[in-house]
Amino acid sequence: MKIKSWSVMILAGLASALQPAIGADRSATLTVQTDGAKPISEDLFGIFFEDLNYAADGGLYAELVQNRSFDYTPASEQGWDALSFWTLEKRGDAEGQLISDYADPIHPNNPLYAVIGVKNPGDGIGVSNPGFNGIVVEAGETYDFSVFARQLSNPAGPLSVQLETKDGEVIAQQELPTVDAKWRKYTAELKPSKSTTDARIVLLVKHKGRLGIDMVSLFPRKTFKGRPNGLRADLAQIIADLKPKFMRFPGGCLVHGDGIDNMYRWKDTIGPVEQRKGQRNIWRYHQSLGLGYYEYFQFCEDIGAKPLPVVPAGVSCQNSGGSVTKEGGQGQQCIPMDDMPAFIQDVLDLIEWANGPVDSEWGSKRAEAGHPEPFNLKYLGVGNEDVISEGFKVRYKMISDAVKAKYPEIVVIGTTGPHPGGHDYDEGWKFAREHQLDMVDEHGYRPHSWFWQNVERFDRYERTGTKVYVGEYASRANTLEAALAESAYMISFERNGDLVHFSSYAPLLAKQGFTQWRIDMIYFDNVTVSPSVNYYAQQLFSIHSGDVYLPTEIEEEDAAVSTSDNGVLLGTWNTQAQFDDLKVVSGGKKVLDADFDREEKDWKTVHGEWKMSGGVYEQTGRGTPTKSMISFDAKRSDYTVTLKAKKTGGPEGFLIGFGALDPETHYWLNLGGWGNTGHQLQAVADGASSDFGPRVPGRIEMGRWYDIKIQVSGKRVTCYLDGELIVEATDPGLKKMDLAASTVRDTKTGDIIVKIVSKADDAIKTAIDLSALGPFKGHALCTVLTGDPLAKNHFGQAPSVLPESATIKVSEKFVHELPANSLTIIRIPAK
Repeated sequence: MKIKSWSVMILAGLASALQPAIGADRSATLTVQTDGAKPISEDLFGIFFEDLNYAADGGLYAELVQNRSFDYTPASEQGWDALSFWTLEKRGDAEGQLISDYADPIHPNNPLYAVIGVKNPGDGIGVSNPGFNGIVVEAGETYDFSVFARQLSNPAGPLSVQLETKDGEVIAQQELPTVDAKWRKYTAELKPSKSTTDARIVLLVKHKGRLGIDMVSLFPRKTFKGRPNGLRADLAQIIADLKPKFMRFPGGCLVHGDGIDNMYRWKDTIGPVEQRKGQRNIWRYHQSLGLGYYEYFQFCEDIGAKPLPVVPAGVSCQNSGGSVTKEGGQGQQCIPMDDMPAFIQDVLDLIEWANGPVDSEWGSKRAEAGHPEPFNLKYLGVGNEDVISEGFKVRYKMISDAVKAKYPEIVVIGTTGPHPGGHDYDEGWKFAREHQLDMVDEHGYRPHSWFWQNVERFDRYERTGTKVYVGEYASRANTLEAALAESAYMISFERNGDLVHFSSYAPLLAKQGFTQWRIDMIYFDNVTVSPSVNYYAQQLFSIHSGDVYLPTEIEEEDAAVSTSDNGVLLGTWNTQAQFDDLKVVSGGKKVLDADFDREEKDWKTVHGEWKMSGGVYEQTGRGTPTKSMISFDAKRSDYTVTLKAKKTGGPEGFLIGFGALDPETHYWLNLGGWGNTGHQLQAVADGASSDFGPRVPGRIEMGRWYDIKIQVSGKRVTCYLDGELIVEATDPGLKKMDLAASTVRDTKTGDIIVKIVSKADDAIKTAIDLSALGPFKGHALCTVLTGDPLAKNHFGQAPSVLPESATIKVSEKFVHELPANSLTIIRIPAK
């Protein structure tokens, strides 16, 4: 039986040495400079592993038996109990029963076990387990079986283990030694005689009495790197093929948990697996913690990735007891202050466990597990997507201060909440700057247009102080179009690699049929591993990374935005409103006067339910957002918009658009946004918005008319509400961007690496100027990811979108054709 797995390592070019034909009608220029070159993070592209979508048990963790320690409960999944996925097997005229018990368990952390009560052994009585939707075995391979067992009554007797097909055919069998009255571990090697994807493990007893069993385990001998208690080889390898520079683990929301009692505690995950303390997963299933901190650190070491563990910041998920497991909820819960010293000591003990000498208390436990050398931990995440409450701030600072006092070399990474904007983001950055945090973790799951609109996001950040880790981001699709948008965003990471230190796409893994999150990087089942298009974009950036950024400009000819076409929009967000007396004045002349006393035919409804009624323009729908637009001729650089607006229903305020090129590309003043908490100017391109200027507190009241004024003078935008100045900012420019580019040098090899992303639907002839690097001629490896923008790599099928490589001729100035909808990487060797 062949296990399917698709992964491509872009390490060498194909045999072709042909220069691409130049025939594109569109053209662009790309210029690389050495002046202004700067060192950037060499660890920019990594991975984030969370036990989500059955990523660990039933996934990366190679254990083949489900509920092996009989500790499933309804708290993990409604309808589950200690005997879920176990079936009482009665062969011949056997009679007996199967129950769970808790008297005298193997270990207090593992309180339940199963009891097989044999009244009549017949041809055998026992239990079977189908694993995680079937156990996959290959003929001739070795599988390591183990079980803890003890005889509870009657004389001891033998125990047999076998692998069976779903039809009951025995394909492997071994007799275990006689079981006595003490808990002991019994082992066997099983070599199946045939391959199957739906085997089950069967334990049979052929003597009367009561037999206790626990920790029933089956592992393939061929785990990743041959590690005992190891990882599924094909799935681990495809992650290793990403060449990640770091790995964040064991999760995000998983870490702070569904309430204080559900926080992820690293000490429960180390030591012998039968002594680990499994618990319900915040994502509504169970985590055995067989894949624990030791295995995570070992995996990091095996794939050459720096470990980046995350611990709770002393607070639980803000959705605790609510959207995760049941209706209602208690929100963010804080560890009581009396318990914080012990919690902080656990964090300090983690660092000692990872880095301490073998004669230290916790370093000795690492050594006992088989790793006397330190793991060289340098980074520690504290918190994940937390609401930046006062409770969070106090506890985060307590943890961070304690770590810095004892281990000043550790870089502590904070959080700016769940979104790349809004109240928690603002409060998170304010807190980070006030307390000079080393680094903060930003997250952003957004439509692909948002990533293009934000390719200059980090250009505007302060260059000193707190660094940035873009810890979770994805464009909510597994299409080429989405992967290219994410690539454009990664271009911005490289350009700002002096500030952005780490980045990782999320989520990493998803098991078919067991997903809580639908847009992921790698999909798998028990047999197949299918990388998405997004996977290959991530792989290309990681393989072709550098540690020095060279200033790069790319500009498409004839791509300038018109300065005469203009328009205004009226809109709301899940809110109903009325508008009146809209005027636009430009150059001292009134270019638009809409009093809505009569039908205004030039207004175009984009979204929402708009009508003119009683001398006002009214929106009664609940769209997010609603929009109506009118266009006119006027200079875009000097004009004033005035109007009146009244909220008649809904939770927010008004969206007043101006400088509109089209309904999806414009500016707007967001009044009473973010749950009616603030006012903010935003630039919108291709439907995705980015903030500019300050966000100021403010709200819009129900049932009263507001006077609104927006004045544009050159690049200065000034906004008034009821005659009072509320916000003033510099126009960042509306860019309908089709291209993004960066250039880096890998100082280890001396190679120059040019990356270009195009979302244009046509090929673009690009003049590339590398003359600042000095005169040269030669060949380079050119790798391209391209195709239909809506193309996907479908699960279980050969990928439809794959990178392709060829050698091309290069010199200090050359012309290269960028394919439509493409990521192009040109790697120029040092010699």
